[in-house]
Amino acid sequence: MDQISVLAAGGMRSRMQALDVVANNLANSSTSGYKSDGDFYSIYASEAATDDGSGPTAVPTLEHQWTDFAPGLLEPTNNPLDFGIAGKGFFVVQGPSGPLYTRNGNFRFDTKGQLVTSEGYALLQQNGQPLQANPAQPLKVSRDGAITQNGNSIGRIKLAEFSNKGALTKQGNNYFRNNSTQDPADATNVEVYQGKLEASNVSAAHGAVRIVGLSRQFEMMQKAISISNDMGKKAIEEVAKV
Repeated sequence: MDQISVLAAGGMRSRMQALDVVANNLANSSTSGYKSDGDFYSIYASEAATDDGSGPTAVPTLEHQWTDFAPGLLEPTNNPLDFGIAGKGFFVVQGPSGPLYTRNGNFRFDTKGQLVTSEGYALLQQNGQPLQANPAQPLKVSRDGAITQNGNSIGRIKLAEFSNKGALTKQGNNYFRNNSTQDPADATNVEVYQGKLEASNVSAAHGAVRIVGLSRQFEMMQKAISISNDMGKKAIEEVAKV
């Protein structure tokens, strides 16, 4: 395969991967607490280009994704079981295989009286146990995460903070898993707002522009492959004439 086709094919592949990232961001632009993903390109040497003896060709590829942890706007919902975080903390919930971390504070009561996410993961309190309350009685949540019911304290929401967010890996669209051997620290300088949810930090306008740009780049690389094929055919025809 000629070098032009190798470069263009690698570029097309990386643009398709980038389009998947942008499309997923746009699909979650209205998901509470969602953190947008970005793409990181790297260059690797393609051995396929050595057939003509010209040596390896550098081909771009999407090496990995990164997450933008910038906060979204806190939007009022007037639902007393919606909690929004102002600051760098995460809610801690009990996932199927251990604790998970999220910024989506949309909770509800389950049949046991525990506050859980839409997936049924229990919200943990400071002592690591699920928060439990009487679903028939209203809750009051203070800015430091303390929860009271009928004037009595029933616990404090556990808020975690990571010095290195690179250790976090997305699980689904709204949860993060800690891949580090170190446990997160208790979050400081954060406030919990009852009756509010953090909006997604996805910019729909930026995503739309990005899709247009990636689509045009993809079309240009398709055209480059077509031109390269035409050049190859032309060269074969000329050699045949000789």
